Amino acid sequence: MKNWSLATRIVSGVLCVVTLSLLALSVAVAGFTRYEITERLDNSLQEVSERLQAIITIQPHKAQSDNVAWVPDVGPRTLAYQVVDQSGHVVLRSQNAPVEPFVPDIHTGFANTPLFRVYIAAPTATAYRVLVGEPTLHRRGATWRATAIAILPILIFLPVIWVLVRLIVRRALRPLKRLHDEMQSRGSGNLSPISSLDLPVELVSIQHAVNTLLSRLKTALSTERAFAASAAHELRNPLGALLAQVQMLGRMLPEGSLANKRVEVIVDRTCRLARTVEKLLQFSRASSGVAFRQDRFDLLAVLYVLVDDLGHLPRDGRSINLKAKGIEHIFVYGDMDATGILLRNLLENALLHGTSDMPVKVEVKPEGCIDVINDCPALAPDTLAHLTSPFVRGGSSSNGSGLGLAIASNIARQMDARLQLQSPLTGSGQGLSVSLCFPNPEIILLPEES
Repeated sequence: MKNWSLATRIVSGVLCVVTLSLLALSVAVAGFTRYEITERLDNSLQEVSERLQAIITIQPHKAQSDNVAWVPDVGPRTLAYQVVDQSGHVVLRSQNAPVEPFVPDIHTGFANTPLFRVYIAAPTATAYRVLVGEPTLHRRGATWRATAIAILPILIFLPVIWVLVRLIVRRALRPLKRLHDEMQSRGSGNLSPISSLDLPVELVSIQHAVNTLLSRLKTALSTERAFAASAAHELRNPLGALLAQVQMLGRMLPEGSLANKRVEVIVDRTCRLARTVEKLLQFSRASSGVAFRQDRFDLLAVLYVLVDDLGHLPRDGRSINLKAKGIEHIFVYGDMDATGILLRNLLENALLHGTSDMPVKVEVKPEGCIDVINDCPALAPDTLAHLTSPFVRGGSSSNGSGLGLAIASNIARQMDARLQLQSPLTGSGQGLSVSLCFPNPEIILLPEES
């Protein structure tokens, strides 16, 4: 599932809505500004034309050799005008007006040409008509300037809106971030209730629900651990006493007799039952969250103790070969007792299912990972994928319970450690390798000898 941020989604959504709204507002403002500027300029143009027409009416035009009225400071943006007679000839014009009439067909009202916006005043008693033209260059410039003045502040304010929205959203989500951090810290065995965080009313119910869940979980885990401890005590003692009695009975019977052989079978079955009960109790402890505690300890020291302990037990000639590769300590965070159970199950599984003529190899990698390697027939991919499930075995003839790797996998998952299985080994057609890697190990190397 793709990860997504609530703050990012809120900021993006708000900014998209605000941006689209401001763009729509800008388009509307631009259209309205253009309409108003055009209307004002048209009114001014009409007013000038009508006033000139009135002046022409009260002051008849006299024929002159030069029909150009020279006006100082005339530029490309200045209004131009023409006075035409009934035949359509220009009898008087401003110096920036064309020689020919603005439009060939002279009718009262507005007309457009490539260079001018023209207004033709209504005819009066005189025989002359006045045409006043405004350069389109001036009109476009005025329209663009007015539009820019109206729109630019809106567009410039968009980054300010973006910064303000981000600040407001992130500040509003700070209580949620604090609640998230508190809940995340409970993922590694801290089952204490979340203290008051001055949360908004929308999050108070979530805090209460989480505290209730943590309380129930703590009670359930305590009950589970107490049951496992009580069961271990109540089951080990009777089985130990039964095994002792049966062994004493075997010594009292003649060597090689049928009764002695049956006693040996009972002893073997009792030992197997004791191992199965031990594994079931370990599996129960692992499932109840025994490894959630986060303490700093030396992983290599635990490994040395287990290798030394299991190396003295008779395993049909099987031995353990440990290589630390110049590493003195590997400090990790987790539960030391649970890690001991994890490593013991890996080592016992390798000793139980390995071949008698090949030792179990335990290699400590430079990055702090521990590989437990034993020789055995290669496992099928389907079997390897389900080997960490309870009561799943790899097809070995050894008397195992099918719980060792399940216990190890469960404990490793609780301590955020990575447990990887590989079969066959690289460059070989058989064997099984179990790799255990803790997150962020602190590795201390042996001092170099001078």
